Amino acid sequence: MNVVEVLVEGGKASAGPPLGPALGPLGVSIKEVVERINELTRDFAGMKVPVKVTVVAAGKAEITVGTPPTAALLKKELGIEKAKTDSTTDFVGDISLEQVKAVAKKKREGMLAASLKSAVKEVLGTCVSMRVKVEGKEAKEVQREIEEGKFDETFS
Repeated sequence: MNVVEVLVEGGKASAGPPLGPALGPLGVSIKEVVERINELTRDFAGMKVPVKVTVVAAGKAEITVGTPPTAALLKKELGIEKAKTDSTTDFVGDISLEQVKAVAKKKREGMLAASLKSAVKEVLGTCVSMRVKVEGKEAKEVQREIEEGKFDETFS
């Protein structure tokens, strides 16, 4: 069994490097694999997505698509290229709790979080390090409010 792991731009995989040369000697239809990867990664357009192609038998391949890093999903939600500010008082953007929840749902499979509430708190942790405000407040404050049960109805 051969495994090829690559990072591709969502919906834009091609038969060129790195996929083509890696898959060529393994006897699978590169065109079919590329089409399937593009189908599976379409929702992550503009982001690098980890993809694992496992050749299980002659001509047969299983494709596993990971999710982009949390920071990349947050940047897409915010519509920004860079999430870096040199200042300790400036913020790169403001995101709604619903957008944070959407990112948490996309990342949920790869997280250790036991619930959506925990996953949201994990994403809020990334918001803290990226200097992103949530609903006009610092992300740490929103994490505390979630702990206190202020948003419990949004997680039911």
